[in-house]
Amino acid sequence: MAFDFDLFVIGGGSGGVRAARIAASQYGARVALAEESRMGGTCVIRGCVPKKLMVFASSFPAAVAEAQEYGWDAQIGAFDWPAFRARLDQELTRLEGAYRGGLERAGVTIHDCRASVAGPHEVRLADGRIVSAKHILIATGGWPVVPEKWQGHGAMTSNEVFEMEQLPGSILIVGGGYIATEFACIFNGLGVKTTQFYRGAQILRGFDDEARGHIADQMCENGVDLHLGTDVLDITRDDSGYHVTSTTGRNGRYDAILFATGRRPNSAGLGLEALGLTLKPNGAIPVDDYSQTAIPSIFAVGDVTDRANLTPVAIREGHAFADTIFGGKATTFDHSLIPTAVFTQPEFGTVGQSEEEARAAGPVHVYATAFRPMRTAFIGHPERVLMKLIVCARSNKVLGCHIVADQAGEMIQLAAVAIAMGATKADFDRTLAVHPTMAEELVTMRTATRSHDG
Repeated sequence: MAFDFDLFVIGGGSGGVRAARIAASQYGARVALAEESRMGGTCVIRGCVPKKLMVFASSFPAAVAEAQEYGWDAQIGAFDWPAFRARLDQELTRLEGAYRGGLERAGVTIHDCRASVAGPHEVRLADGRIVSAKHILIATGGWPVVPEKWQGHGAMTSNEVFEMEQLPGSILIVGGGYIATEFACIFNGLGVKTTQFYRGAQILRGFDDEARGHIADQMCENGVDLHLGTDVLDITRDDSGYHVTSTTGRNGRYDAILFATGRRPNSAGLGLEALGLTLKPNGAIPVDDYSQTAIPSIFAVGDVTDRANLTPVAIREGHAFADTIFGGKATTFDHSLIPTAVFTQPEFGTVGQSEEEARAAGPVHVYATAFRPMRTAFIGHPERVLMKLIVCARSNKVLGCHIVADQAGEMIQLAAVAIAMGATKADFDRTLAVHPTMAEELVTMRTATRSHDG
């Protein structure tokens, strides 16, 4: 059977674009891609990139305050949100153009519209046209959701944050995951009176317990009004703002509310169920190690599969798909050792197992230290850095590394290289320290803080 294309990709985010570009440019496949919104997906348009730029913007008041204590006659005025947003829009437009240009240079046919699956080898475009493809790749990402009870109350999600006309004077952020916690730090740094509700016992569920507790303490020290074990009970709105009652009886008024209570795979309306494909309860598309669904010609990568919802993971999954299907090289991506950074203030970098995960699997030694870094200790600031290594008691292999510190994301990237290579604690010990740095603590901790028998 002759097909219009060798590959049709639905979704123009990081995973879909990588798969399309590699299949076309490296392997000569005839590729088409459909994207109903802006090219670049969540990361470029409404996620990692604009968020990180807001992190940068929010860090300057503290930096200027430190400069003053170091002796500089430094001052900072009001934050001009409209000017920042205009420049942000320009940067996102530039990045979107770069994504589109990469696809065009690779020879990918772009359809700027919504697409759905009409059959195992058929894609229906928004104008009703049907195109055929030997392989179909779903890369439609995820989408933030507001709890049904609070829909229609005017609250924002992480999608709308970057579209605000003006910066609120006060904000309530509901949620305790990395998105909620990052935005709590961002708004607090921008001078917004920031309150965060999380119904759980501690923020950043799933990460190392000691690290998440350290971050929560530092956030409170920095001015975030964090309430754990707390959820929204009632919301009313009038000309003065949002009036919120919490489950713990706390009443507050806020200029804005941001719900960051979860994301769902963006699979609705794709037509997959009509083909007999059963989705997971949250809408995720089930796939095997090669990103193949139960329908042999249909594949899925990225957040829509709900495996590990991170941009670099989607990129690697998309690349592995192209190598497998069009390069003749059976390639999978190992989801077991994923380094990541949470851009809170202080920043959190982590790779490998948490202390809790490692302890449940067997005997471990834990090496941990918390200290005041030189830069801020000099001016009498109380914040502390956390460095932590989790080591297998049997093999001496480093199972996990967790850093809470300024630039922790930069540090964890290099630590991840060593851990991915199977470095032992002895390897860390014989590595010469770079002095004076914070990261030198990773190679100078000689005595275990505690041990667990498993």
